[in-house]
Amino acid sequence: MSAITARKGFVQQTDVLDSTSSSTTNSIAASPEDTPRQSSSSTSLSSLESINDLDLKTVNGKLLDTYGNEFHLPDFTIKQIRDAIPVHCFTRSGAKGLAYVARDLASLAATFYLFHTYVTPENISSTPARAALWSLYTVLQGLFGTGLWVLAHECGHQSFSPSKTLNDTVGWFCHSALLVPYFSWKISHGKHHKATGHLERDMVFVPRTRDQYATKFGRYAHELTELMEETPIVTAGMMIGQQLGGWPLYILANVTGHNHHERQSEGRGKGKQNGIGGGVNHLDPSSPLYEAKDGKLILLSDLGLGITLAALFMIGSNFGWANLAVWYLIPYLWVNHWLVAITFLQHTDPTLPHYEPESWNFARGAAATIDREFGFIGRHLFHGIIETHVLHHFVSTIPFYNADEATEAIKPIMGQHYRSNVEGGPIGFLKSFWRSARMCQWIEPCEGTEGEKKGVLFFRNRNGLGVPPQKLSPSAELKSDS
Repeated sequence: MSAITARKGFVQQTDVLDSTSSSTTNSIAASPEDTPRQSSSSTSLSSLESINDLDLKTVNGKLLDTYGNEFHLPDFTIKQIRDAIPVHCFTRSGAKGLAYVARDLASLAATFYLFHTYVTPENISSTPARAALWSLYTVLQGLFGTGLWVLAHECGHQSFSPSKTLNDTVGWFCHSALLVPYFSWKISHGKHHKATGHLERDMVFVPRTRDQYATKFGRYAHELTELMEETPIVTAGMMIGQQLGGWPLYILANVTGHNHHERQSEGRGKGKQNGIGGGVNHLDPSSPLYEAKDGKLILLSDLGLGITLAALFMIGSNFGWANLAVWYLIPYLWVNHWLVAITFLQHTDPTLPHYEPESWNFARGAAATIDREFGFIGRHLFHGIIETHVLHHFVSTIPFYNADEATEAIKPIMGQHYRSNVEGGPIGFLKSFWRSARMCQWIEPCEGTEGEKKGVLFFRNRNGLGVPPQKLSPSAELKSDS
């Protein structure tokens, strides 16, 4: 068996040993370093040139990711995945979970106490020095707040403890304090896990198709090749907008979620669509994201937000709005930044497929995710949410402190379909953020694919990076629309 690695404009094949522990004949035992992706010699975007010299006769009809790696549809089962995981990895401890919550709350409280007590004009006369230190405060609180967010995320998946009551109580308090509608998010996030990579049912970071991307510029799909390269400053501007507004817009307008609400089983989605004022959000019990039975939970989520907003109003009124901005609002933006960055990079990468309904199944969707590495911050402050996300999509009830061992257990079963990009640690994580923004602009089928393969779509771009998009004729586009 072999894995394919794209290197600076051509495709290089490297041998990978067959797995002896997997019962799936077509699986490959691959270490994270063997995961199909760009080589270490081509990590800068300037070296990721478009793969224009591919022999179309040899690749026609094959599935190729954006780097030019050949992709084979996963053929393992969820049972194989679950059977490979040691039984003790499924054990949840409420006491351990509460200890981590106490640790994160103590970190938030201690940081506030230290800065509020010592970073004062009486102790530090220099205004620029105090400003720099309080800026550091917002960053640190953003990190600790993100850790607390992740623990509430564990509660939503019932991996925090064996008690649903404890899970939902802790989750509601922690998420409400971070202005997250706990039950509303929990319900929609559960649907994301049930339909990851499904273009018509996934709930977050559903990429644009070629037609949708072209429409954004008032073009037809066949005219995309006529567009000039997106300038880096435009890419940077879009990334900043995503990081600042992505989470609020997701909550308020379901931005990046699927837009097929007319299919909602109770008829709630008729005439509703994503966008501000479109009737699709995480706050309204009548939103098509939910069923009638969810109404009380949505209102309970709104109550949690209302209590937190009232508390923040009182703090601002009594201690000053500038203080509130530094103490809470800017750290809140940092939490949103990390949340959006983490989720974006878990589901957006040049190696990842997305599926039309006829080509999707749960195992394929769960495998369409990627693990990354963020060092001490990722593994300790963020509780491993970056490093063990693939496992999390197969079995979301495994607690984070057992996820590393479970991840190692499923790698032989997944073979070449286990994806990770751990190179460079935290710096590599940030580089991947830029790389994905430049390379992953829309998805489309691969050249010449038919049948089931035609429903497997990969990222393409107009920046001349990786496998070039298909060259379509107007007649071909009209034929595909008819």
